Amino acid sequence: MDLNGKVCLITGGTKGIGAAAALELARRGAHISINGRVADEEAKKVKAEVEALGRQCLLHIADVSQAAEAVRCVEATTDALGSVDVLIHSAGGAAPGSLLEVTPEVWRQAFDVHVHPIFHLCRTAIPWMKGRREGAIVLISSVAGLRGCAGAIAYGVVKGALPQFARALARELADDNIRVNCVSPGIIRTRFQDYLTPDQITNNIEKRIPLHREGKPEDVAAVIAMLACNEFITGENIVIDGGMTMRIA
Repeated sequence: MDLNGKVCLITGGTKGIGAAAALELARRGAHISINGRVADEEAKKVKAEVEALGRQCLLHIADVSQAAEAVRCVEATTDALGSVDVLIHSAGGAAPGSLLEVTPEVWRQAFDVHVHPIFHLCRTAIPWMKGRREGAIVLISSVAGLRGCAGAIAYGVVKGALPQFARALARELADDNIRVNCVSPGIIRTRFQDYLTPDQITNNIEKRIPLHREGKPEDVAAVIAMLACNEFITGENIVIDGGMTMRIA
């Protein structure tokens, strides 16, 4: 897909990986709709940076864990920018706790933020893509969804659902030339990793990550953009983790 003039909707697009993806896609010629829950200075900065590249940028404030707001997120994008050609679901959040520690509220919220919005976003955006016989959807999973991760069972389960969601949707939409893929980042230096202690950071770099460094949001954004552009990849999950999950010990 040539992104020049296309419209990309990115949930969670005001911070971290989502913000990096917004800028990378804008550099490739796309107009951008970013969704976040708060119109803070970070969100406004992303909008300004996209516009400085000569692209249109809609900042739409919504909590996509609410079905009606997820639908409205797509509708606001099409109203303002005319279509949705690329959909990226980057909104998310932590969901700590083992099976016996996690609360039912955190368990439900994990699904409400990571999984359920995809259903509502896609049901609203896909008719636009079908009308153009072209589209790309990228879901943001995690290496925590590929391996057992102690102390975060809800997070691991919902992130594990996303590669399968991508595969099932990719098979369903292939005849319409709509591609669906997933990326699974490892330890990426964003605010999401702020809970790590200095000792944990050192252990990750020295012992867990074969490339001996943390990833950057831009590392993930580059793969997201590639998946949006490459017209012969669908139903795949790409891991971006410096080799962490391929190691035996």
